[in-house]
Amino acid sequence: MKLSLAENIRTLRKERKMTQEKLAEALGVTVGAVYKWESGQSLPELNLLVEMADFFDTSVDALLGYRMKDNRLDSALERLTRYCQVMDPAALTEAEKILGKYPHSFKALYSCARVYMAFGSGNHDPRQLRRALELLEQSRVLLPQNDDPQISESVLSGNLSAVWFLLGEHEKSLELLKRNNAGGIFSGDIGFFLAVCMDRPEDAVPFLSQALLGGLSALLNTVLGYVFVFRSREDWDSALAIITWGIGFLTGLKTEARPGFLEKTHAELLALLSYVQAKAGMPDASRDSLGKAAVLARRFDSMPDYSLKNMRFTDQADQAALYDILGATASDGIAGLIGLLEDPEMSEQWKEITSDVQ
Repeated sequence: MKLSLAENIRTLRKERKMTQEKLAEALGVTVGAVYKWESGQSLPELNLLVEMADFFDTSVDALLGYRMKDNRLDSALERLTRYCQVMDPAALTEAEKILGKYPHSFKALYSCARVYMAFGSGNHDPRQLRRALELLEQSRVLLPQNDDPQISESVLSGNLSAVWFLLGEHEKSLELLKRNNAGGIFSGDIGFFLAVCMDRPEDAVPFLSQALLGGLSALLNTVLGYVFVFRSREDWDSALAIITWGIGFLTGLKTEARPGFLEKTHAELLALLSYVQAKAGMPDASRDSLGKAAVLARRFDSMPDYSLKNMRFTDQADQAALYDILGATASDGIAGLIGLLEDPEMSEQWKEITSDVQ
């Protein structure tokens, strides 16, 4: 606990334009005693603290420089977060205080477990990692208390797996992830562990493929969502940057094989790029992008294939298929996108360009 008594005595004395001699005389002590208080060499006795606080018209707490901490759980956890942001070891002491006060709170146990995970991994300290395991297991029992939608049984399993892995229990870590891999949530982690850490690259391929397929869908939705966010802000530079990056990512996954779902998605992204370019004051580039979108859409629609056979890196392309909500055909998808954009001018331009392409 940090106090600032010495500094406060000196400050209050000077505010009243008193010398050390005058303060000593007022309190009935020696000048040497005042000097030692202000230099931090000694502390006043309790009765003198009370008398001094009264003399300076302040409270003993204020004179000491003591501020009572807000130890309500949410405030304590905010303090814990601040410690962790700078990896202050005080976080560990604070965590144990929180656990002592709230031993049956899911929020307290889980938050403190994360603290021990962070310090245990950074310090390579197995004791701290095992403390994290203990707290995570206790958190599982109290999971029904949880009201944070970002935390679930799967999230807890992922944390437990990470700690077991850091402790060198690779097989235990891997099996925990596999048992909780509903929807491929941990496929990327499993593939990484197998290929990078366990020298089993071929075993990793199915999981990496699944992760890539899931990541593609999530990434495309994210890009489209961000474009509409930037549209609402009229931040066309940012919209242009993210849609250009999204198209680059998509084309990097495409092969030169027959058209597949990536062709349809590429056409839709080019149409979205055309819209953004028009709003950014690039009419020629906008028309060119929309023309390319029309060509790709016509190519896909001539022999529609919703598989991912033209996707690189994955060995599950033959078994996988993707769909979007914009429309069954590529042309319908672009028309649906234009409808969401509510842009009559682009709608007319699309009709004109598709008529030319046909």
